Amino acid sequence: MSDATLHSTTQDPDDFAVQIADQVESFIVAVSEVAKGDEPDSAVPFLLLEVSQLLLAGGRLGAHEDILPDERYEPDLGPEPDVDHLRERFAAMLEPIDVYSEVFDPYEPRKAPVPCRISDDLADIVADLRHGMAHYRAGRTTEALWWWQFSYFSNWGSTASAALRALQSLVAHVRLDQPLPALDGLDTDQDLGEDALAEEAGKVMAEELGALGMRPVADPA
Repeated sequence: MSDATLHSTTQDPDDFAVQIADQVESFIVAVSEVAKGDEPDSAVPFLLLEVSQLLLAGGRLGAHEDILPDERYEPDLGPEPDVDHLRERFAAMLEPIDVYSEVFDPYEPRKAPVPCRISDDLADIVADLRHGMAHYRAGRTTEALWWWQFSYFSNWGSTASAALRALQSLVAHVRLDQPLPALDGLDTDQDLGEDALAEEAGKVMAEELGALGMRPVADPA
């Protein structure tokens, strides 16, 4: 994909808005390609890489001064693009390892972990990013940056951070040849405390990830 598909060739490639938009577009395109399932063996490590790169853009937005939109009210973008197909594809692809436990706010004392799904996370992140991209493609650059920054703080930043921890944990369990504690049968609609999560958690060996190409590293001995 050439840069011209995103922004005018007259724009400075070192411009902050251009760089953020490129990183956002790159993530949307890459994740959509992974969801097609053409290369399931590399899905988890590839998603780890893409989410890591997206969070770099998020960090830059977070460190930037507050971005204020040009207009008081956000222009109507029409119907939001459907991301259910993306959610469903990832749910099927990641079925053995889709559910994980997460603490939403590490600064809330004694906050119990809750079950989440990587497939939900990826779909929600893409929905937020596409919303800002619609503004960017319509020439409302400041509005796009405002939305990406606002939604980074309010939703996709924490969602991507949680997904990154889950993906990194999956890769680490396999590369270190350690059993993977899975939340077998855990429903994300349940409101479970820490003890209930522990009770629900089953023991699944890392070879369950074989369908995703996540094989343990052979012992050199």
